[in-house]
Amino acid sequence: HLGDMDFKVTGTADGITACQMDIKIKGLSYEILVNALKQARDGRLHILSKLTDTIAAPNADVKAHAPKMITRVIPNDMIGAFIGPGGKHIQELQKETGTTIVINEDPVTEEGIVEILGTSPEGIDAVIARIESMLFKPEVGSIYEVKVIKILDFGAVVEYTEAPGNEVLLHVSELAWERTENVTDVVNLGDVFDVKYFGLDPRTKKEKVSRKAILPKPEGYVARPPRDNNRKDNRGRDNRNRDNRRDNRKPRENKND
Repeated sequence: HLGDMDFKVTGTADGITACQMDIKIKGLSYEILVNALKQARDGRLHILSKLTDTIAAPNADVKAHAPKMITRVIPNDMIGAFIGPGGKHIQELQKETGTTIVINEDPVTEEGIVEILGTSPEGIDAVIARIESMLFKPEVGSIYEVKVIKILDFGAVVEYTEAPGNEVLLHVSELAWERTENVTDVVNLGDVFDVKYFGLDPRTKKEKVSRKAILPKPEGYVARPPRDNNRKDNRGRDNRNRDNRRDNRKPRENKND
């Protein structure tokens, strides 16, 4: 039966991982298939024994610039944000890092399977850092280290040092217990310090962090009374009884009479 069958089998000492067959006849008997698999196993174990004589276990890592593929999993609702409109974000990330990024959806869990392929460890690490930054979710009440990346009139934009690119506004009122006239009186660009995370502010509906919350209150400090938003008055408006003045006017006299 030479030439009737082409049968390839690969695997480990524990079993078969893949096989491929081409045959030119209508079928194979059970005995031929069993013998072929036995021969494949004997040959596989012989080759593996020669390999383990040379290197008993695989290296923990490959050479720095050897091609690698790293896999990460992201939630389904983050796939679109990671790819960006028309693939803009993922294309820019590939260009910046020199990597190839492939995203597939798991048919069972519907999670996003991100495959990162590249030869530069720095580029692969940059993609992983971007993914971890997306997945970073601060916990209410926890303290995080942040870095000032932008100064504004009403506060400072800071990013979490453990999740670069994940930004939040530190309002000027949360810098210190004392009244702060200028943001730069307390913090400056590049400063690194700790803040406490409070979640969404019920008034602004934005994430709130505070530096002063983890600082001791100054001795004798008295909090300003909260603003009463329900108060209704005419403060700032002097109508001097104009609302009723028109009602007190007499009818205009006709000069022709």
